[in-house]
Amino acid sequence: MNYVLEVLPSLLDGAKMTLQIFCWTLIGSLPLGLIVGLALISRFGLLKAILRFYVWLMRGTPLLLQLIFVFYGLPLVGLTLGRFDAALFAFILNYTAYFAEIFRGGLQSIDKGQYESAKVLRLTYWQTIRKIVTPQVVKIVLPSIGNEVINLVKDSSLVYVIGIGDLLRAGNVATSRDVTLVPLVMVGVVYLVMTAVLTFILRKLEQYYSYWK
Repeated sequence: MNYVLEVLPSLLDGAKMTLQIFCWTLIGSLPLGLIVGLALISRFGLLKAILRFYVWLMRGTPLLLQLIFVFYGLPLVGLTLGRFDAALFAFILNYTAYFAEIFRGGLQSIDKGQYESAKVLRLTYWQTIRKIVTPQVVKIVLPSIGNEVINLVKDSSLVYVIGIGDLLRAGNVATSRDVTLVPLVMVGVVYLVMTAVLTFILRKLEQYYSYWK
């Protein structure tokens, strides 16, 4: 127990970095995913083709490879980012693509008659999206969004490859220094706690939106 209390502060510092990456990625990728999802069902053929290629590229290559490319590859073309900024840039690009596909599926599931009814009521396109479509889409996509949110917590551990002191890196450092697996067990417990809290919040959100029948 004394050893656990000794190691815990460094793990909690690493968990703060993990939570920062998690929160900023969600803040950036969710609205961008909705915008890209709307563009994917638009009538602009060239824009749709470009965005489809972007989504295919992000979903078809590993996030780890994208992280390495952003941090080590972009400086070769004159664009240098700090470790945290590079990680955030790669994560937002990656998760925007996944969220865009989720939102696209949800948007296409809305009956076209609802758009026509909104026109009869003289609602603008954005009023229709905000007041009629979005509440229904949120209910439809929430389980899929929840899965990606849980995955994001675990994927955040990949930032160790570019030297960011996240939770997993803190556990690896303690394990190598003290030659014991206890820090890694503690890392696993912290991840389980974080995913348990998120799962609870997501279930409450699903219950909140359950009145949209």
